Amino acid sequence: METISQCAFPGKLTDAQVFELVASALPPEDYRDRKILLIVPDHTRTAPVGLLFKTILQQIGAVTRELDVLVALGTHPAMSEDAICQRLEITPEEHSGHYSKVRFFNHEWDNPAALREIGSLAASEVHELTGGLFSLDVPVEINRLVFNYDQVIIVGPVFPHEVVGFSGGNKYLFPGVGGPKILNFFHWLGAVVTNPMIIGNKWTAVRKVVDRAGGLVKVGKACFSMVVAPDNSLVGLSFGTPEAAWDAASEISRQVHIVYKEKPFNTVLSCMPPMYDDLWVAGKGMYKLEPVVADDGELIIYAPHVTEISVTHGKVIEEIGYHCRDYFLTQWDLFKHQPWGVLAHSTHVRGIGKMEGGVEKCRIRVTLATGIPEVICRRINLGYLDPKSIDLESYAGREEEGVLLVRKAGEMLYHLRQQPKWAGGGGG
Repeated sequence: METISQCAFPGKLTDAQVFELVASALPPEDYRDRKILLIVPDHTRTAPVGLLFKTILQQIGAVTRELDVLVALGTHPAMSEDAICQRLEITPEEHSGHYSKVRFFNHEWDNPAALREIGSLAASEVHELTGGLFSLDVPVEINRLVFNYDQVIIVGPVFPHEVVGFSGGNKYLFPGVGGPKILNFFHWLGAVVTNPMIIGNKWTAVRKVVDRAGGLVKVGKACFSMVVAPDNSLVGLSFGTPEAAWDAASEISRQVHIVYKEKPFNTVLSCMPPMYDDLWVAGKGMYKLEPVVADDGELIIYAPHVTEISVTHGKVIEEIGYHCRDYFLTQWDLFKHQPWGVLAHSTHVRGIGKMEGGVEKCRIRVTLATGIPEVICRRINLGYLDPKSIDLESYAGREEEGVLLVRKAGEMLYHLRQQPKWAGGGGG
């Protein structure tokens, strides 16, 4: 499959350029009487998914036998029909009218009946892919819906990502529409390597695992990878196999989505937009900014709208709390039975740290200024600030004082130009 791409960085791709690329990528005669499944992200990813959806439908909708949409939820909660319409930038009336042919499906990661095991990564293979960090057999499951179609077309953005390095490509299969076994494994793999060593790097051990799992999906696969600027404009678009489209887009993402700072900050106020509706996803305000927080500094996740730790995983997180990687590794027998993906999330939010004499010592302080009560914040090992006490403007324009205000956090990665000593591994 030929890889084609359009890049307007630092400009904006026009709708005409998008149509030109889609027309080149999807000749109608190649899709006549075929069944096509579009896999798209949920609401926690910024991208003009609707533009691609409508353009694809315009190009091949009339000739396909079926053209449906599966939302790559990972372990996020299911979306309502109205929410999926909003994601696709259409109205419910348009869905029941002009787009009535298109069926919507939510991924069901926790429903065994919705999954099919398609093979496994052998222990020897895992040892090779992870550089010797792990040697175990990893079963690979995926939503069985994909096997009802002649081709899967992934439509989604690429950003720096705390688990895999850069999101996109086969990540929309795993964890997007994958099962919990492979998901839990590679999330914990990313946590063991640590967020600062993963995020913003392309060829990570986790990316190798995800791509190898993608190779087990014996269905035709294609991918539109988008690069979206902070002003929500589309600045890059590539098409090809999931691997090739992602490769091209991640090179643009590296230019668009990484902000370099000369020195670390003692205080960072990380403001989370409403699309991050629980701490499970609002934690991205930590992942993307941890690299620029000074030792013993404080990162504040400001999200007054967030009232829950996690709709899906909240009970487990309340039980284990938020801790650095070494807290779990030094007491592995106590925690190995917990979902590894949840353990990974815990370490990503709490950040780099170490254990000394049985005492956890984290590099920075992480404070929640959310709707989560103080008693719960303390219980889960995070700090608390009343969001009503925060005047955002009092944090503005103070970078020379060591104070950084990020008004829309979660997608832009902040890095220091000179890598600090602690970034060389998992130690404090």
